[in-house]
Amino acid sequence: MPLVLVMVAPFLVVLLWVGVVHHDGSLLAMLAAGPSRIIAELPGPSWTGLSICGGWLGFQALLLVVLPGRARLGAITPEGNRPRYRLNGPAAFVVTHAVLAGAVWLGAISPTLLYDHFGEILMTSSLAALALCGVLYVKGIYAPSTTDAGHTGNPIRDFYWGTELHPTVLGVQLKQLFNARYAMMGWSAIVLSFAAKQWALDGAISPAMVVNVVLQLVYIAKFFVWEGGYFNSLDITHDRFGFYILWGVSAWLPSVYTIHTLYLVQHPGGLSTPAAAMLGAIGLAAIAINYQADAQRQRVRESGGRAKVWGHAPEVIHATYTARDGQSRESLLLVSGWWGVARHSHYVPELVLAVAWTLPVGFDVVLPWFYVVFLTVLLVDRAARDDRRCAKKYGRAWDRYRERVPYRIIPGLY
Repeated sequence: MPLVLVMVAPFLVVLLWVGVVHHDGSLLAMLAAGPSRIIAELPGPSWTGLSICGGWLGFQALLLVVLPGRARLGAITPEGNRPRYRLNGPAAFVVTHAVLAGAVWLGAISPTLLYDHFGEILMTSSLAALALCGVLYVKGIYAPSTTDAGHTGNPIRDFYWGTELHPTVLGVQLKQLFNARYAMMGWSAIVLSFAAKQWALDGAISPAMVVNVVLQLVYIAKFFVWEGGYFNSLDITHDRFGFYILWGVSAWLPSVYTIHTLYLVQHPGGLSTPAAAMLGAIGLAAIAINYQADAQRQRVRESGGRAKVWGHAPEVIHATYTARDGQSRESLLLVSGWWGVARHSHYVPELVLAVAWTLPVGFDVVLPWFYVVFLTVLLVDRAARDDRRCAKKYGRAWDRYRERVPYRIIPGLY
């Protein structure tokens, strides 16, 4: 499976772009066009795409290093290491958008730049990320940043999953730089450029585009407020930095996560303002619930179980485990609040939000709904992977937690 994904996924991200831009988001129309036409429509890498991707990465690295922010230690790794992060996400979010707005106002860049070169950007970022995956594969074997590096001897599997858990360059955590700053901050810039393109084409931004973009911007801003909590997520603490993560955030995220907004550029839709407001309210409520769930677990763990949840002292299960370095450590498994509803109940508002900002595209074509389908599969798989990992790590304590909270995502269903 890793070999298939490495070979197929880079083509899929640009095929999605072709399907939306050249075939109006219709999978049937795209299939009817035939292979020769589709091949002719595929974007290629370009120096413009490389300058945009490289400039964006350099800009975000600079903000990560120079903006003030307190240091935060991540979770202790299996080898007893603790990665160090710099918490300046909200400041970086504000400065990034202020700089972009200033550059557009001064005429230094076009507000539609990312849309106009999006195919080239996707192809360039995809190829550059593949090359970097190869560099990091070798680095993890011969010059690892920490003792958590390792390889199985299977080159395909190691390329896919990565050989380092927390690679650093000049003291910068590459997971934070690529996952949070290059990708998540880039997501925001991309959808704003798409909205600007609709304005350039139609002289207005439709209610469908407004609610779609606003919900994404609020969600992304929430991510940076919560960035410290993200460093305890499965992506950061367990998954190594290879194709699955690095290429995923560099190429898959910008293509798949913005596909609905890309479609709206040329298909503003007939969503009424009241309907857009209703979807906005639903989406904002989902964001609030998602944030509250993440914050509950973060507060309880940081306070050693003393922080209140829904106004009451939290109920926790003390789970001890033995790390690879032989040291015995403890984690708190929260049974109160949203974490007592289901083991991953915070995935429900994630899915509700994805549907809320995709509904404005309507149901005429299928490709703009690809993100919702992908997110559903991703979260179900992630919940199952996390369950297996925690069962192995915590043993009987995790069995007790599953007895208290029997459902993974949706109570009574799954």
